Amino acid sequence: MLSERRLQVLRAIVQDYVGTQEPVGSKALTERHNLRVSPATVRNDMAALEDEGYIAQPHTSAGRVPTDKGYRLFVDKLADVKPLSRAERRAIRSFLESAVDLDDVVGRTVRLLAQLTRQVAVVQYPSLSRSTVRHVELLALAPARVMLVLITDTGRVEQRVIDCPAPIGETSLADLRARLNARIAGERFTEVPHLVRELPDSFDAEDRGTVQSVLATLLETLVEETEERLMIGGTANLTRFGPDFPLTIRPVLEALEEQVVLLKLLGETEDSEMIVRIGRENVHEGLTSTSVVAVGYGSGDEAVAKLGVVGPTRMDYPGTMGAVRAVARYVGQILAEK
Repeated sequence: MLSERRLQVLRAIVQDYVGTQEPVGSKALTERHNLRVSPATVRNDMAALEDEGYIAQPHTSAGRVPTDKGYRLFVDKLADVKPLSRAERRAIRSFLESAVDLDDVVGRTVRLLAQLTRQVAVVQYPSLSRSTVRHVELLALAPARVMLVLITDTGRVEQRVIDCPAPIGETSLADLRARLNARIAGERFTEVPHLVRELPDSFDAEDRGTVQSVLATLLETLVEETEERLMIGGTANLTRFGPDFPLTIRPVLEALEEQVVLLKLLGETEDSEMIVRIGRENVHEGLTSTSVVAVGYGSGDEAVAKLGVVGPTRMDYPGTMGAVRAVARYVGQILAEK
């Protein structure tokens, strides 16, 4: 365990290096920070930190930079994250409230995260498997053709056109709509198959084929792979950090193009718990020079999806973590209200 003084020295090194991108020397530390010890003591503390792998000397200069291990300890010892100002919180809510549908909410969230953190933003669409049914609408397009509109509690809207085996009257369609909503509105999607299993038996024989077609389409919608969708933005921000990547940012860009990699990264987040993966803690080789900050969003303590940012390990962790957490909270509120 490091002493509190050496932790203070490590914090100062991280803060200075993130801010200046220059290796940090003992003289600069004593001048910029109120460490209340002599430069010789700071040099001794830095030597001990280097021996334990928390900082490293990138070249022959006297300065030191944090290692992945140093950043990890810095993040683990954060007393709190940097809060957003009241004006920033108002601006976030106002920007997200203007969204017209779920796609717009996700798109605005990506742009907002990328702008606030100046990193690459990644936002997963709400998962149907974690959602509940808000409403089911059935619209007659033709005597034997029906449109099913499924609306979730997260504002997601799924539309399907169904060719029915026989014509269905408006009265029967209204009856089916009412019975469906009575059974499944407000229920988790995982419960829907059980709740509608016996529904066709309650209809007249001439309508059962159509009811079964509607239910089959509804159930297919619940398990379609399209639920694993995400949106990414702010990739151009990486160009500001060219020197932070050992050789080139190309491996990072290639990793970001692989949706399965990003979904796996976000999938490590448990509900509304925040994760911070630093450097080689990211198992994908292309991301070993980056850090990932991610958290779940949704209503209450249960997340319906994840969002986060990817950037260099030389990251403003308190500010990034504060921005990611705040945006996740507001996105959850907006989706619940819509």
